[in-house]
Amino acid sequence: MELKASHFAGIILGVIMLIASLFLVETGFFFFLVGLSVIVIAMPFVLSSISETRAENEKEEMFLEFTRNLVEGVKTGTPISKSIMNIKDKSYGVLSKNIKKLANQIYMGIPLQKALEIFSRDLNNKTISRAITLIGQAEKSGGDIGTILESVAGAVNTSEKLKKERKAVISGLVMQGYIIFFVFILIVIILQFQIVPMVLGISNLGVLGSSSPTQSISTSQLQISNAFLYLLLIQGFFSGLTIGKLAEKNFKAGIKHSFIFMIIAFLSSSISNFFLGA
Repeated sequence: MELKASHFAGIILGVIMLIASLFLVETGFFFFLVGLSVIVIAMPFVLSSISETRAENEKEEMFLEFTRNLVEGVKTGTPISKSIMNIKDKSYGVLSKNIKKLANQIYMGIPLQKALEIFSRDLNNKTISRAITLIGQAEKSGGDIGTILESVAGAVNTSEKLKKERKAVISGLVMQGYIIFFVFILIVIILQFQIVPMVLGISNLGVLGSSSPTQSISTSQLQISNAFLYLLLIQGFFSGLTIGKLAEKNFKAGIKHSFIFMIIAFLSSSISNFFLGA
């Protein structure tokens, strides 16, 4: 991932917030400010990851449209190089710039095979790279390029359909994952503010004669609160990655789910500590 101005801005702002939190070490706002600073630092990277995932999906959709237009041109007897130049001005979303570059290279006399290799390298997409390799080999061997293009378009279309069908089927599991995580948060909150205080109250009966029983109990509650927060954050991080792997066969796609889970966990812990903490 290429670092952008938004990434540096998030890092700088987050570091400033971290430094500011050092002045609140002994207050209840310390961990809240630390968590908020981490969110500020991570936010630009997560948004960039989501944007890149969407761009990859759009690339494949637009490449399918590009291939279909090529098939129409080649079927009329127009050479593939000429067909690419004829359709270069059509709108192909994120691919428009790359397709115009491909057409310009062909116009300048660069061999189609070489231009397609550059096109594939620029897009850096496995599905598109395989399809372009087939097109290049078909053109090089002198086969029926129209039939090859139809086959490539069919293969890409089938791949897109399978992805959409799989996403529709797996969406139920994704929803279940979110529901399970919400239930997990609820259980942790009940443990933190109902079960554990009762256990602490029983165990601290023996320290009532000590010089500072209140401070001892308060320290234990703070440690327990932090421990439950870490538990929620770790659970949220790995749950999100798992959902991403199940839904899109890619851990990178799970980063957005992990980020959402960790924000929910952080806010749930902070709000519950503010309203329920004694």
